[in-house]
Amino acid sequence: MDYNDINEARKLLNLDEAATMKELKNSYRKLANLYHPDKNKSPSTENDEKMKKFNWAYKILLDYCSDYKYSFKEDAVARTYPYEEKMRKWNDNWFDSI
Repeated sequence: MDYNDINEARKLLNLDEAATMKELKNSYRKLANLYHPDKNKSPSTENDEKMKKFNWAYKILLDYCSDYKYSFKEDAVARTYPYEEKMRKWNDNWFDSI
């Protein structure tokens, strides 16, 4: 697995360059509902090939995400949730202004 595989998988699933796991799963499910042989009334080899590609893309991205190391350091969490961090700092320091 390399960047090209991950980028191709992302594009197949119609994802932006940054996406949450929720967005990844929702995008995959939406495409699977459209092209899955059990859901689609007109079975075709084209739909079968698309489902194989979607399954490949989903697996690639899930593998990439499962191998990703998340940081639980304060500054990393603050970048992810800037509003909550700002409110935490305000709540912690509001007595200083009195």
